[in-house]
Amino acid sequence: PSATTIAAQIARVRVDPGTGQVELLEFHQALDVGKAINPMAVEGQMEGGAVQGLAWGLMEEMIYEPASGRNLNPDLLDYRIPTSYDLPMQTSVLVEEPTEHGPYGAKGIGEPPISPGIAVLASAIADATGLRLTRPPFTPERIYQALHGESPEPWSA
Repeated sequence: PSATTIAAQIARVRVDPGTGQVELLEFHQALDVGKAINPMAVEGQMEGGAVQGLAWGLMEEMIYEPASGRNLNPDLLDYRIPTSYDLPMQTSVLVEEPTEHGPYGAKGIGEPPISPGIAVLASAIADATGLRLTRPPFTPERIYQALHGESPEPWSA
């Protein structure tokens, strides 16, 4: 038997049409954690997982040279990860519904907040711009190209 962990997230963004830059204004999440044995640690896991999902949606991408397969962004100078400047304060709500399948009623809480991030950002960007982007990360270059009809990527208005 297993216990399903449910995560809900919502974000509000501002998109600069002149640059394609996305500013993440608000981020809120709720997660069914089972029994929160250590609520502060659970909240930290929720926030860390959400940051990873948001990073995948906005900036993290391995870039390879097609001919050789050589990694073109192998270090932290070229492979961007978010800093505190890139992300707003988060609101996290722990929903406690203990499960009989986990230790002391607890559920896994490290990975579930990662998964919704890309879809949450795609929806927030669609709300802000009318564009439904389908290829993360949603970088300023990709958003600018989509806004100005220059993108070879699939999107819809």
